[in-house]
Amino acid sequence: MPAYAIAHLRDAAPHPEIAEYMERITATFEPYGGRFLVHATPHETKEGSWPGHVVVIGFPDITRARTWWDSPAYQEIAPLRARHIEGDIILVEGVPDGYDPTVTAKALRDSLPAD
Repeated sequence: MPAYAIAHLRDAAPHPEIAEYMERITATFEPYGGRFLVHATPHETKEGSWPGHVVVIGFPDITRARTWWDSPAYQEIAPLRARHIEGDIILVEGVPDGYDPTVTAKALRDSLPAD
């Protein structure tokens, strides 16, 4: 099942270390089958507030996403970003092919107390 590293990055001020991070990051995730799905593209906020930027890196599975995050190559460059950009980063597993949200809705309804 695919997995994703999703970052919501805020308050990015231009800095040489951020440029270095961007130059080096691809080499850290490619060995794990990762690729940029969203990077440095504008987004449209439809509800709520979402200041900053969105980055999404896709991986073949959650194990490879975790292995990339914990890799010495990524951990070496992570401080270049973290020192200059506030943000939230998550790893999340995708849904399987053929996912049907009505099955999840039924499980939710079945768990509700009777009226």
